[in-house]
Amino acid sequence: MSLLRTWGLAALALAFAAAAAPAGADVLRTPQMESELVSSRAVIAPGERFTIALRQRPAEGWHSYWINSGDSGEPLKLTWTLPPGFAAGEPQHPAPRRHGVGPVMTFVHEGEVFFPIEITAPRSLAVGQPVTLRAHLYYLVCSDICIAEEGDLALTLETAGAGRDDATWADRIAEAEAALPQPGAEARFTAGDGGGGVLSVATPIAGRVRDLAFFPFERDAIVHNADQAGRYGPGGVSVSLQPGFAGPLGRAPLAGVIAFEAEENGRWTRRAYAIEAQPGAMLANAAAETAGDAQQTIAEARPAPSVDLAGLPLMIALAFLGGLILNFFPCVLPVLAIKGVALAQGAHNGRARRDGLFYLAGVVTTFLLLAGVLMALRSAGEAAGWAFQLQAPWLTASLALLFFAIGLNFVGVFEIGGGEGLGQTLAARGGDAGAFFTGALAVVAASPCTGPFMAGAIGFALAAPAPATLAIFLALALGFAAPLAALSFWPPLRRIIPKPGAWMIRFRQVLAFAMFGAAVWLAWVLAVQTGPTGVLALMILATALGFLALTARWGRVWNVLAVALFLALGAALWQPLTRVQAKSSDAPAQSGGLAYEPWSVERVQALQAEGRPVFVNFTAAWCVQCQVNESLVFANARVADAFARGGVVALKADWTNRDDAIAAELERHQRAGIPLYLFYVPGEAAPRILPQAPSADLLVSLANDQPHLTEKSP
Repeated sequence: MSLLRTWGLAALALAFAAAAAPAGADVLRTPQMESELVSSRAVIAPGERFTIALRQRPAEGWHSYWINSGDSGEPLKLTWTLPPGFAAGEPQHPAPRRHGVGPVMTFVHEGEVFFPIEITAPRSLAVGQPVTLRAHLYYLVCSDICIAEEGDLALTLETAGAGRDDATWADRIAEAEAALPQPGAEARFTAGDGGGGVLSVATPIAGRVRDLAFFPFERDAIVHNADQAGRYGPGGVSVSLQPGFAGPLGRAPLAGVIAFEAEENGRWTRRAYAIEAQPGAMLANAAAETAGDAQQTIAEARPAPSVDLAGLPLMIALAFLGGLILNFFPCVLPVLAIKGVALAQGAHNGRARRDGLFYLAGVVTTFLLLAGVLMALRSAGEAAGWAFQLQAPWLTASLALLFFAIGLNFVGVFEIGGGEGLGQTLAARGGDAGAFFTGALAVVAASPCTGPFMAGAIGFALAAPAPATLAIFLALALGFAAPLAALSFWPPLRRIIPKPGAWMIRFRQVLAFAMFGAAVWLAWVLAVQTGPTGVLALMILATALGFLALTARWGRVWNVLAVALFLALGAALWQPLTRVQAKSSDAPAQSGGLAYEPWSVERVQALQAEGRPVFVNFTAAWCVQCQVNESLVFANARVADAFARGGVVALKADWTNRDDAIAAELERHQRAGIPLYLFYVPGEAAPRILPQAPSADLLVSLANDQPHLTEKSP
């Protein structure tokens, strides 16, 4: 009898334990993250709509990402395998936090997070038999490095005629649902200058507000790392927003989540609202006070890199030397044609020194103007670097048309009158404006190149205070202008130039083809930026420009008609010349001998975690030195074979179009331009920075020094 009683008590205890135990679930554990599916219901009924949740708990110092991850990262993905008749909704994200590293701003989840998911059971569900919900989970978890992780999850639930809550998870999932961004709050976006404006949201505010931030659903809607200047009042909250790549704000409703902490009865409570702001006047009483402890303003997110100004004299010297060497780079060759003609015209008259001064003024003015624009953009939160202007397709097209027009001038299709240009007769003078323009154009043409000593000097300049920045750019300008200025001011050097004569006609005609070659190269750059539509628009405009040049001698009426035609075509074709072509895919790209994968910070970190050697090529279609290296070095079969034997993974960071993540990485390595080549050796904390013109032998040697890892998958 006692034995039966013992067995009975044991059975009763097991029954109670089974009733109290949570639904069966697999837990996916890694050193960085713990993930599982949990349910608000231990038992479900036919036709029931209930909530489960993906629970994730990262290790200390690690985080995952929101729906819009910001400047970097990516959100989680769940791929379901459900029993027949079941349906699953999308995971619902709580409001994220802003997380800034240098200029890169991301939107992250920290600490334990529940992602509620609505599940619907079929009405035909057979009761009495357990059902299992399965999902494949992929997510990115980051700390100092980022690791992409994935695995399979399963959740088993009992079925019955009536459902029952899960004692462990029901309340916690209900709390997670209550903390989700709430819909229904009235929101307005009031447009301001520069495509930005103020977002205001109506919600009662009784006390103070802090950590106020807006998170857009669309990735390119706003500048993520800009200071949002949060404010609040009795009637609501407001933030200032700057437009992102998607264009000016206020033309359409702006959707996202606004989150903040509000003081209520002496305690701070986080509130979040899912809003869709309509264009209109700012809501009343939403901007009386400044929100405290603003979460990661631009000043916090982009700390000014510390530079030791004791190194300023050395950087000035390097900048001068870099500018001097820049004269011999291929990107400047088209403008050397203009320099040659100007020298030949002015070498044997009294204007030589005057022309040299105006050429110097053109170079210095343009360099300092570029420096000023760079400083202004960076102080406004833009990730701009050397040659930033060629990331705008319309500027690329404009330069192509300019070089084409100069070529037409050189072959005599038209002449620039008034003694102020480049196309005068042999006896005419170049003119002050012509010399100044030549200097300015030389700088613009040189900007796609970064010569030796320049990269470090410009990187130092952009991290230094404004006076030091201007001093370095001035030294760069003086170095760049020095050769022609020396020819202008030193008579013995000018004597080596032949006197003007018939040879100049042939010389100009030959040099015209250097101009046409530069225009063709820029058309290729435009093709990379905008696709064939942009190149078609450029060809139409070039045809119109040729017609305009031809009619220059036909009289004023023809001139006006031709100019009107060119301007009308320019307006009509503006859109194709400003629309940046989307990247086609993330598939590996073959470039000569090397097979590249697209670069990302996360990919580099993942490969480092695997112990793989990594080569990163920071390049752009408009960077002449980059393209020379591609053809002469990276297309070398010896390099490709050595990389394959050494298990070296090649990544390409294409900066042809604007990419803030690439700009941030360049800044991290104290570079403001490209090319930049990095080689990550397993076990070494920092990458090796390779020369701007690396040899095939150097790359082969680096690859051969690595362990043979070809049996590992990338």
